[in-house]
Amino acid sequence: MVETGHFALVLAFALSLVQMTVPLFGARLGNQRLMAVGGPVTVAGFVLTALSFAALASAYASSDFSVASVWENSHSLQPLIYKLTGTWGNHEGSMLLWVLILTFFGALVAAFGSNLPATLRANVLAVQGAIGAAFFLFILLTSNPFVRLNPAPIEGRDLNPVLQDLGLAVHPPLLYLGYVGFSICFSFSVAALIEGRIDASWARWVRPWTLLAWMFLTGGIAMGSYWAYYELGWGGFWFWDPVENASFMPWLAGTALLHSAIVMEKRSALKIWTLLLAILTFSLSLLGTFLVRSGVLTSVHAFASDPTRGVFILGILTLFIGGSLALFALRASRLTAGGLFHPISREGALVLNNLFLTTATATVLVGTLYPLALEALTGDKISVGAPFFDLTFGPLMLPLLVLVPFGPLLAWKRGDVFAVAQRLMAAFAIALTAMLVTGLFIDGASVFAALGIGLAVWLVAGALTDLAVKSGVGSVAPAIMFRRFAGLPRSVFGTALAHLGLGLTLLGIVATLSFGTEKILSMRAGDTVELSGHRLRFVGLYPAQGPNYSEDRGRFELIGASGSPVGEISSAKRFFPVRQTMTTESGIKTLGFSQLYISLGDAGKDGSVVVRLWWKPLVTLIWGGGLVMMAGAAMSLMDRRLRVGAPSRRRKQALASAGLP
Repeated sequence: MVETGHFALVLAFALSLVQMTVPLFGARLGNQRLMAVGGPVTVAGFVLTALSFAALASAYASSDFSVASVWENSHSLQPLIYKLTGTWGNHEGSMLLWVLILTFFGALVAAFGSNLPATLRANVLAVQGAIGAAFFLFILLTSNPFVRLNPAPIEGRDLNPVLQDLGLAVHPPLLYLGYVGFSICFSFSVAALIEGRIDASWARWVRPWTLLAWMFLTGGIAMGSYWAYYELGWGGFWFWDPVENASFMPWLAGTALLHSAIVMEKRSALKIWTLLLAILTFSLSLLGTFLVRSGVLTSVHAFASDPTRGVFILGILTLFIGGSLALFALRASRLTAGGLFHPISREGALVLNNLFLTTATATVLVGTLYPLALEALTGDKISVGAPFFDLTFGPLMLPLLVLVPFGPLLAWKRGDVFAVAQRLMAAFAIALTAMLVTGLFIDGASVFAALGIGLAVWLVAGALTDLAVKSGVGSVAPAIMFRRFAGLPRSVFGTALAHLGLGLTLLGIVATLSFGTEKILSMRAGDTVELSGHRLRFVGLYPAQGPNYSEDRGRFELIGASGSPVGEISSAKRFFPVRQTMTTESGIKTLGFSQLYISLGDAGKDGSVVVRLWWKPLVTLIWGGGLVMMAGAAMSLMDRRLRVGAPSRRRKQALASAGLP
């Protein structure tokens, strides 16, 4: 099975070369048969890559330690779920997952792109094949997951204990679906530049792919944040780690691309800018791949430190980013600029959105790469952390978030900002009330808390106002209002949900940072502690044995007003003997949208244990808001207008009754 997987990988590389060249020449020559080759070859490449990935997963599931990757990252005593997720819990396997998702997206274009112009479809598949060929070659030459060991070891070295968690089953696949999903937008952009033509149908095709990639990347970032929050025992949800930034930058650029594509689709404007954004978004995804796998960063996220791999990925980076930007410089002047619009309009609001988002992306990029550049040039090592990003990223986001509710309510081409402001007066009053209540009754010393809560409520109320105004709330009879609400396009619901989710996430962040409390103390069995109105009793430490670890589990009882226990929280220190590694398993009790969080420290000789406790109000809204944003993207994807050429239900019935296909 291992050799079959290796051979399938080699064949997939060969097919990617065919996919890269034959359709491209067919498009240049106008040869329909050569262009038609792209579809079947792309699907076959995906099937072979899936076979290769299944072979590697089979080796992990069966603990085949004759495979070097399995020996380095698995153990026979690991639970089966962690054996399977360990398939991509390492550099080689994760790169195979990367190309699997890449070929999957290419196969989707091949399968569902029949209504695209033949030359555009051929060029898109050719560019996608070129990306695939580069990464297949990278895997085969530097990161082969099927390398054998002879003689085969009896036992493996175990998976990194931090990765032995269900988060590994969700976070990397979601993140890669976002990262690699933007490759389709990149391929469409390069294909348009090769062809020298771009129109509204191009935007209608790019926008669903952007939505899909953005949705998965949102989920991947949210899941990664929550995984780090509960697994590392540190109590934080974001650290401005360089590799965290590497996934955040494509998300910011992808958000700008999503809004820019709307303007292009609706008004045939911002064509050149949308092309450039699509190139830059995937370029930032490639940059993230380089940062994680080149060894230039020291991070808990970093997979590899082999300079050979880093140089190879740097070459791929130079080829695709440099090549696409060079092609853009050559061809962009030949493209028509698109329609004009008044600054006070929905187009103008979306352009302003793009301005803030791209500037914010640039600040994160500078903060991430500056220490690397300085070290390379001078040898000095510095750290750029939260203070820099708080002072640069925060002020850029503030005006953008204030303006978000205005955008959906402005008219296309020419809008009336005063009329929109009147419609948002109720939302403003609610936000102002929330700000005053926070400042007067909750935390009068923190201006950040009052402004942050007010801004979060403003986003939520603004999203609901958008739905209310478009449904006619207060201006028509309730029956008509409900009919209008039910008849709103799904993209309207999607936009409102995305903005509402952003407000919920901001509310969770501000509440956690402003109103959360923390205590660090030494406790013995029977001791109690008060934390933000909650009483906890330490029951004691109890040893336990897991499948491939031993642990000391601390039990805590949550004491109610009557003095009797109303719940239990457990936190543990685990020891993995194969890796000789200790991990902290946090104890979390969710109370509404808030959480009690416990992390165990070292045990003393007198039987005491260092305990770190947090009360985190509304913290679950941080990730709940991410889920709501994903739901908004999914709702927008279901909008019929995003399916190019899809007739309405009424038109389908009319065609069927007429006996037409």
